[in-house]
Amino acid sequence: MPTTETRRLNPAVLWGIFFAVIALVFIVVRSTTRDLIDVRVAAVSRQNIVSSVSTNGKVEPVDEFQAYAPAPGVVAKVYVEVGQKVKAGQLLIKMDDADAVARLATANATLRTAEANLHDVEQGGSQDERIGLSGDLSRAQQQQQQATKDLAALKQLQQKGAASASEVASAEQRLETANTAVQNSHNRTTQRYGATDRAKAEAQLADARAAVAAAQNSYNDDNKRAPFAGTVYSIPVSAYDFVPAGENLLDLADLNRIQIRAYFDEPEIGKLAIGQPVKIAWDAKPNQTWHGHISRAPTTVITYGTRNVGECIITVDDARGDLLPNTNVVVTVTTSQRFNALSVPREALHTEGGDFVYRVVANKLVRTPVQVGTGVNLTRVEILSGLTEKDTVALSAANNHELTNGLPVKIVE
Repeated sequence: MPTTETRRLNPAVLWGIFFAVIALVFIVVRSTTRDLIDVRVAAVSRQNIVSSVSTNGKVEPVDEFQAYAPAPGVVAKVYVEVGQKVKAGQLLIKMDDADAVARLATANATLRTAEANLHDVEQGGSQDERIGLSGDLSRAQQQQQQATKDLAALKQLQQKGAASASEVASAEQRLETANTAVQNSHNRTTQRYGATDRAKAEAQLADARAAVAAAQNSYNDDNKRAPFAGTVYSIPVSAYDFVPAGENLLDLADLNRIQIRAYFDEPEIGKLAIGQPVKIAWDAKPNQTWHGHISRAPTTVITYGTRNVGECIITVDDARGDLLPNTNVVVTVTTSQRFNALSVPREALHTEGGDFVYRVVANKLVRTPVQVGTGVNLTRVEILSGLTEKDTVALSAANNHELTNGLPVKIVE
């Protein structure tokens, strides 16, 4: 039979059991009372999500007139000032046009002569010539009438034996001569000029008209007029300045019809489309904005400095003459808009192995797969499924602690 001593446990075993119990209790207590991780959270909410891209652009008129010096010369007079509104046809600037005036006068004189020549050809000669020809015809007709009477009288005398046959023949010859003179005078009156003469006169007239048109254009080039109503926004010259040929004299534009030429970097080109709304800002007027739309989207990629860009034309819809040409502006194109979209802050979305968020449920993180929509910008992400407006999602943990499924957390502001 076992003795009392043998029934007693070995002290080493007792100490082992004691430490095992202590360790188990520590583990249980630690697992149920471990420190909570502070996390920032955000509620799932409905918001308008607007995506946009921005770049710089330059303002330019849609309707623009730039006056240039047609030839080297002196600015005679400037009739307008910068900022002045002008009407169509109004005289803007005048070059010294003495030579142009002389050339125009000479060309007009030549034109009048050519017109008179063609008129004379069409009428059968000048008025003086027609008067002379009419007198010649009248005299020839009188001689014809007299020769006819003489012949008739001689023929009667011949029948009575009072005139010889030679006298009658001589009278007939005089009548024939008179008839020929009448015919010649008539032809000179009605057929003095032929088709060749008329063609030559018409060619001279056409050449004279062309010379007048060229002289008139030269004169007009020296006298710059507004081709349309607009505002003078630049006059780089003054009266009595000598300017070389091709020098810019004046710039005119309709400042109510302007556009912006902007260049977007290659990765952004695919987001742009005709009709997208644009907001325009100018540093010179920081409290004012303008609005427009894309009227021509990029069609190719070009090199602009060190960038690969697409050229875009933006029409300004509310220009009121207060956005000046050649100014640099900032344009912001709204590429997409989602109204009242269910969304979360962008930093709440995780994409490792698929899109998911960490919902906060009973102060623990629950990994939740979500479906993301097209409404995405720098701060918000549209959620199509996986969340409701009642959910709260974790953004980040304190001290860069890694978020994990089932992690107990404490919400902080």
